Amino acid sequence: MSAPAVPASVTATVLAARSRPHGPTSALWHAVALHRPAAEVDGACELTLCGSLARVDREQPWPTPARDVCPACVVLTS
Repeated sequence: MSAPAVPASVTATVLAARSRPHGPTSALWHAVALHRPAAEVDGACELTLCGSLARVDREQPWPTPARDVCPACVVLTS
């Protein structure tokens, strides 16, 4: 299953989001494309570009300088 495509005519703000550790996997930083003002993000989980659910951190820029970043999100935002 692939991540949904964002139409080129739609401008999106890309923010970083932190997933929760699940089983043997660690928490990762993901990219979230917002199609609404960042001020409307209320701390709930959002769908990331790679298809995961993660909590958006409006203070964390994307691309994030962190080392624990989702490789799929890096490729999808390149």
